[in-house]
Amino acid sequence: MISRRTLMQGTLAGAGAFGIGRLNPDFLFSSAFAQDAKTLRFLAAEALTGNWDPTTHTNLGQLIAEGFMFGYLTRAPMRPENPTELIFELATSLESIDDFTLEAKLRPGVKFHDGTPFTAADVKATYEYGCQPDRPAQWYPGQVKVEVIDDLTCHIKTGEFGYPATLFYYLSSFLPIMSAKDVANKAQLSAKPNGTGPFRFVQQKGDSTFMEANPDFYLGKPGIPAVEYRYVGDTTTRTLALLNGEADIIERLEQEQVDTIEKDDRFEINRAVSVENKYLFFRCSKPPFDDVRIRQAACHAIDRSVLLDVLGVSGTYSKAHISPVKFGYTEVDNYPEFDPEKCQALLAEAGFPNGQGLPELTYYTSVGFYPKTKEYGEVIAAMLQEQGFPVNLQVLELAAWGNLLYDKPGGGEGNMIDCGWCTGSPEPDLVLRTHFHSSSKRICGIEDPEIDAVLDKERNAGTVNERQDILQKETLPMIAMKAPALSLFTSVFIHAYRKELEGLYIYPNGMMDANKATLG
Repeated sequence: MISRRTLMQGTLAGAGAFGIGRLNPDFLFSSAFAQDAKTLRFLAAEALTGNWDPTTHTNLGQLIAEGFMFGYLTRAPMRPENPTELIFELATSLESIDDFTLEAKLRPGVKFHDGTPFTAADVKATYEYGCQPDRPAQWYPGQVKVEVIDDLTCHIKTGEFGYPATLFYYLSSFLPIMSAKDVANKAQLSAKPNGTGPFRFVQQKGDSTFMEANPDFYLGKPGIPAVEYRYVGDTTTRTLALLNGEADIIERLEQEQVDTIEKDDRFEINRAVSVENKYLFFRCSKPPFDDVRIRQAACHAIDRSVLLDVLGVSGTYSKAHISPVKFGYTEVDNYPEFDPEKCQALLAEAGFPNGQGLPELTYYTSVGFYPKTKEYGEVIAAMLQEQGFPVNLQVLELAAWGNLLYDKPGGGEGNMIDCGWCTGSPEPDLVLRTHFHSSSKRICGIEDPEIDAVLDKERNAGTVNERQDILQKETLPMIAMKAPALSLFTSVFIHAYRKELEGLYIYPNGMMDANKATLG
């Protein structure tokens, strides 16, 4: 197992030769567009939704595709040595005017793919539409108003809604800017992506989405003329395609695939500590996990170090409910660790000594996207069973798992479900508030006034330093104590690609900056 120190350096590793049989060359890439040698062929682990309104989903694959086509006020490289760095893109500056006003100065001369000029009206339309409570993508800290000062200046204002505007500083790297014209026409917004990014949409055909270089991109037309995003759910199939020259870059590799690719000097491996933690979510809105003692007992039954042994290169240690590359991360002193004695004491206190009397507990996990979920799911189930939890592990294909993921009235499906949460911003509330505040409670269904209070307190802090202090000393410890989910580990994102692919930057959420990339 690679040490945390090694992984945090985010190094690239080369490889030596390895022979393997060829795939049918028509199996993956049948269109003439995809067979063009100048097309960057990316095999992804998650399918796209087909709805191009960025506010309608929390799908990571969709976020990756949007990253090619949409523009953002800023970008966050989230390098481990400087996780809160921002690089200005559509904005040229963000300055706090007062507690409830953030001024954005915008880049002149930028156009959407349909030729419409980018102005402050587009920021206003994007933010005011995206923050509505009925939008499925609950990335906003609350509702917001945007005042247009002139075409290239706007004020992001939160005073009416009672929280600081500075929360949009880090969110500026995660909210894709839509055209005001498209926001006014929801059918058009959903039907076709129209961003300001380096690549523009061509077509969606089956499992493939095709994009071409944007000749009007503000940094100049990209060196790679076209990109294909293709969903291939099986890790081995993705690996075979890379080895046989039918893909240029693939994602979500497991230890076995890394070992194979490292033996072939035609390829590079990119390892990055991600913004994604993997969680075991408890269904907190129904018995038995509506009792905090049962949740805590389950946490103390799980030896997370064993899970890291199973994951190999795909995971690294963390001791909080956010990733080490998120703003405010710290190792939380009261984070629940493996302790069978505490587990048994809590079960007895809750009226279930040795687990006697607990109902059968269904635990859902997926296969085909996250590495080693079946394998470590079996380990978690065995550990819980050893302490008396009657666990029934259900391993589902990705689509079936996704249909069961979210909370619903009366409680979500089953009793436990594991899931990652990956956002392209250092902003911690994209995870914490989304999952653990009663206004959202996306998966676990938690409604706890004490958690709400500390989340509101850190959101409403007057300064960045004060907010960090509250996060580290109050918010993260409170969530660790209440245990609506157990954060199992931080994912390490592993991409493999041809050595001829140069100049590509892979963000810690899997999004890619290809505007300076070349493909020999």
